[in-house]
Amino acid sequence: MDLSRIIEKKSGYANYMIKEISYICRHFEKREPGSKGEEQACNYMADVLKKLGCEAEVESFKENPRSFFGWIFITITCVLLAIIGLFVSTKVGGIIIPIISAALIVFGLIVVFLQFGLYIKAVDFLFREKTGHNVTAYKKPTGEIKRRIIFNGHPDAAWEWPVNYALGGVGFESHAIISAVGAVYYLVLAILAIIKGGFEGVLLKCGLWGLIFVPFLAGLYFMVNYRRIVDGANDNLSGCYMGIAILKALADEDIQLENTEIGVVLTGSEEAGLRGSKAWCEAHKGEYDDVPTFIYSYDTIYDPKYLMTNYRDLNGTVKADKDVSDLFMECAEELGIKCSKGMVPPLGGATDSAAFAQAGFRATGITGLNHKLESYYHTRKDTYTNMNANGLADCFAVSVKVLEKFDEGAKQ
Repeated sequence: MDLSRIIEKKSGYANYMIKEISYICRHFEKREPGSKGEEQACNYMADVLKKLGCEAEVESFKENPRSFFGWIFITITCVLLAIIGLFVSTKVGGIIIPIISAALIVFGLIVVFLQFGLYIKAVDFLFREKTGHNVTAYKKPTGEIKRRIIFNGHPDAAWEWPVNYALGGVGFESHAIISAVGAVYYLVLAILAIIKGGFEGVLLKCGLWGLIFVPFLAGLYFMVNYRRIVDGANDNLSGCYMGIAILKALADEDIQLENTEIGVVLTGSEEAGLRGSKAWCEAHKGEYDDVPTFIYSYDTIYDPKYLMTNYRDLNGTVKADKDVSDLFMECAEELGIKCSKGMVPPLGGATDSAAFAQAGFRATGITGLNHKLESYYHTRKDTYTNMNANGLADCFAVSVKVLEKFDEGAKQ
């Protein structure tokens, strides 16, 4: 199916996306994970998809959204208590308290590694349960389904990161790195104190010098501001509307595919650690083994010079599907649109693509942001008045080309 006439109208569909995204940001409540606003946005977009000829359903799931950043309180409290313990041990003597200090730091580091490094639900049970929402929608072809392509985005928005707002990504990441170094620094001192039989002499002096890390460690308590939820226009209503805009374009041109089923899956609570996509994978396990299925997860489609296919995800630990990724790259090259081959790096978090890949789906993540975080990322600057029509248009064009080539494969 030749979709070139849709690609030629990419700017118009970028404007359509901005208009719809602006409407959601202006008329619905804030969309923190597991919130009423997230549900409102899901219901609205499900209705839009139904009007475009899709079967659409809003699905609920249970989650503990604030657990994702819950490691901050647990880990930092453990590290600070460990530091206090080391200095107390100079009065008490012996190695018992240094052993406890080392154990506290190790426990805290394990929690952050599991909860944020791998997105494992290690401490979720300690936090309040809420209900999140996903949308599953499909546009069936006119004939037999031979292939399926799913466009994915997440409808929830982030809690603000105050340091990123004030200092940008360099300040935000530097703060996190310095704090991590501080924790490891005191872990080493605790281990040496155990070996030497006490925290004194040179170790005590090193401990005093290490107090320079304490303000940075304590500052992590304020890494996330739960009282301010950002608009999340770019992150990630832009990703949600990529698939919706494609279906809108097909409807406008009265184009129906013969053998390719098109899905739009919107998975909530990504900002709470991929909770929606993980729940969706559990709920739909085994349902998509009938025909080849490709999933494209879009996240923060903003700056055209940073359009990227992420061949690795989840802090670089999860491998995306090479064929799915290569197809996007090939289509971008064919259209002459700049698209880089990259990855979501360590400390970069994840896209929902990681959850799909871990569950055995063939998926990749498409982003349009600088992975060296800029000041609009997870801050109040992520508004519908701060969107990039060129970035949306380029990603839309490549995605339509992907659909075109994917559909051609369905007829082979």
